[in-house]
Amino acid sequence: MRATVKLPKLGETVEAAVILQWYCAEGQAVEAGEPLASVETDKVETDVPSPVSGTVTRHLVQPEEEIAVGAPMCEIDVQG
Repeated sequence: MRATVKLPKLGETVEAAVILQWYCAEGQAVEAGEPLASVETDKVETDVPSPVSGTVTRHLVQPEEEIAVGAPMCEIDVQG
């Protein structure tokens, strides 16, 4: 099964963030809770954790690109 990871809500007034870097390359395994990417908003820089365990299949946003809260960030083939 494939899961689409979306940018989570990062604060009351935060509407978007910029992807600073991906920690997991396409084809790399990731565990639930492990950081997927570093993002920056106008207020904070933080990591976005993976909500599932599996293999990252595709980044949908590149570093330095802005992404809206709730927009797809990447796809993960879920284990099991």
